[in-house]
This record gives sequence, structure tokens and C-alpha cells, in this order.
Amino acid sequence: MTSPSVLFLGGTGIISSACTTRALAQGFEVFVLNRGTSTTRPLPDGARSLTGDLADPDSVRSAVGDRDFDVVADFRAFTPADVQSRLDVLEGRMGQYVFISSASAYQTPPGRLPVRESTPLRNPFWQYSRDKIACEDLLVSAYRERALPMTIVRPSHTYDKTLLPFDGGWTVVDRMRRGAEVVVPGDGTSLWTLTHQADFAHAFVGLLGHPMAIGDSFHITSDEWLPWNEIYTTVAAAAGVEAKLVHVPSDAIAAADPDWGAGMLGDKSHSMIFDNSKVKRLVPDYVATVPFMRGAREIVDWYDADAARQEVDAAKDATMDQLVARYRVG
Repeated sequence: MTSPSVLFLGGTGIISSACTTRALAQGFEVFVLNRGTSTTRPLPDGARSLTGDLADPDSVRSAVGDRDFDVVADFRAFTPADVQSRLDVLEGRMGQYVFISSASAYQTPPGRLPVRESTPLRNPFWQYSRDKIACEDLLVSAYRERALPMTIVRPSHTYDKTLLPFDGGWTVVDRMRRGAEVVVPGDGTSLWTLTHQADFAHAFVGLLGHPMAIGDSFHITSDEWLPWNEIYTTVAAAAGVEAKLVHVPSDAIAAADPDWGAGMLGDKSHSMIFDNSKVKRLVPDYVATVPFMRGAREIVDWYDADAARQEVDAAKDATMDQLVARYRVG
């Protein structure tokens, strides 16, 4: 019996690398198309590398040759033009096109919780999210008009050992370790959902080639909901220190640093918890098994293993100093 084939566009990112490993373990013939430059997450044994530039349709066409695929999973499409370029090359040559969207496309702020796939898509704060919504609109139209076999998947905040969960990255841990206060958006009590890459991959690969996933959308997250105060203190504990938290309104963060603020107002400043029952109906053995307490230790251990990874953003550090000085209590 021939193994089903899957082409990952990307394949070496935080989410896609775990999906590549999981797909191989589940018996897929795995192809990965990217520029072949990643050293942080090399391809696992058994994956077949196709070298091409996803920004260049001719390069993609050359890389895939005359192959057809049971599934194409696209981790690197961010605008409708990106999606259309994939369809121009691969439509008619794939049994399922899986577009990786974003849970930040959901109504922001959410009108009700938990978020379900039926929650409206609307984010007036963040262009990234609006672009993902536009990609989804293109695919839904293609499904309705010509039965394009597409599936939409919306990750929320998915991490691996290289990704700290807050803006500023290692700069925040560095501040914690030298006893400086760290900036927590709002009052720190809004709930957030962090999902380990291995957990996401379990559910995601279960959707690949699944006939009931065609024409539909799913989010995949953990069922562990944590307030931001606890996220910061959990990382601090993994780093062997106690966190000194200073709560700063998200609007003030946006005024001090518009880039930081865009992601904050467009995503992280609101409680976001998810009902995962829809994906679990199609992947009934899915359950997230990695608590963030364990994930935080993996992250800090990875950074501590190589001092070169411990980069401090001087500009972000200075912005945090200014915000702390303004909003410190006592």
C-alpha cells in the first residue's frame, strides 16, 4: 500500500517542524519545500527536501516538478497573493490544500468565550490578522465556486523550546535575572492559551487527508488557560528567580512602541480561550499533554545551553525601563 504524500511549504518553523516529524511518524511520505537555509530546526531523517523560493512561483514549479500530492500544507502564506500563487502552481495536483491561518483572525476583542470556529472573523487592530482573514475569504470562495479541496487551520500561540511567550523574548528573562521589573500588559489577569508544538502537531496531522476536513475550518490549541501573571512567574521560576511584575495598560505599551502594541492590542491583551471539541471530533485521540510549566523549563534550558542565544534588545529594554518607571507602584 502506497503511503499518502504530503508537501509542507515551510517545514522548518516552530509549528511546521513538529508537524513534519509527526507526519513521518504517522506513515506519510513527507516532502518539504523551502530555501534549505534553516539550521535551528534541521529536517528529520526521512523527509525529502525540495529546494525552492516560495516567493517565486517559477522556483516552486521547478522544485515540485511533475509530482502530485495527497496533501499540501502551507505554513508560509500570509496574503491572498501568496495563496493564489500556490494555487496557480498546485491546484489540480493536490487532494487537499491546508492553509495555516491564525486564531488572531477571530473577533477581537471576543464578544463571548470560549472561542469556537463559528466565532466571527474580525480584527481591526492588526494587519497580519486582516491579511489572514482575506486569505481565508479567497479559499472559501474557491471551495464554493469550484470545490477546491481546502482546509483552514487556525493556531493560536504555539511555541517550542526557542520561543519565549512574551514580547521582548530573552530581554525579559535577562531583566528577571538581574532583578529588574518586567512589564506585564494590563492587570495580568486576562487568560491566555499556550500550546506546545508537539501537541499542535498531533491534532494537525490527524486532519491531513481526512475527508471530513475538506471545506471546513478548525483551531488547534491546548486546554490549559493561564493568566499572564502566571505565565511570567512560571518563566521566572524556570529561570531560578522571582519575577517583579509591573502592570502597564496595553494602550500605553502601544504608544511607547507601536510594533509591540499592534500585536498586543490585536491579539494578546484580551482573554482568549478555545473550545477544541470540533477538531477532537475528527481526531478523537487528541489531547494536549505538555503543560506550560514543563514547556517553560524546556525554553530556559535551551537558552542557557548557549550564551549566544541570550540576545538582549537594548531598545526594548530601554522602553521597558521607561514604562516601569512610569507605572511602578510604590
